[in-house]
Amino acid sequence: MFVLEDENQTLYDRVQERNLARQYDLLITCIEVGIIQGVRAFDKYLLWSLNAAAVSNISQFGGRFREEPVYLKDHTPPHFEKVPYLMDQFISTVQENWFVWSETVLASYVLWRLNWIHPFIEGNGRTARAACYYILCAKSGGLPGGKIIVPERIRHERTPYYDALKEADQFWFEGDLKFPKMEAYLARLLDEQVRDMPLDGASGANQTPPFGG
Repeated sequence: MFVLEDENQTLYDRVQERNLARQYDLLITCIEVGIIQGVRAFDKYLLWSLNAAAVSNISQFGGRFREEPVYLKDHTPPHFEKVPYLMDQFISTVQENWFVWSETVLASYVLWRLNWIHPFIEGNGRTARAACYYILCAKSGGLPGGKIIVPERIRHERTPYYDALKEADQFWFEGDLKFPKMEAYLARLLDEQVRDMPLDGASGANQTPPFGG
């Protein structure tokens, strides 16, 4: 069972919002496990479950890596046959740098790289933002305060998010693994979450996402 966006936009939006709420509940549980188990808790099964929650009743292929091409506005994701290897490489990079990189650097890498690989048919952005928050919390050893969490703040302030993704893409194209804009962006949003700042004045909230919703 799934809902088509073009057929019933109102129902689609309602299902999507409920999915985000369920994904958040699952995310909190995953974070609690990750705080206790550490680096080994971050694996493909975590990502599969977060994606499945995000696209329930929207996509028939939730919780599994794509086996077909996807087409985006400003980014050409890798061929689907490369996805399993790239995801193994991605998870290995996170695990190997768990005690080397700061939580902001590691979360920036996760947010950018998942969007770059685009491993799922649907819900890549939602899954990447959830995984990014997982890193921020699990690596720092606790849940930060504040009612509006970083993934929600990203949804409401997309322009610097897209700029940071594009900057990381350019560095990667040039042979560098760097994402300074993303690091600064996430650090600011986390600070705003902890200080419980409102979302008023957010920019770019209604733009069409070039890297997935």
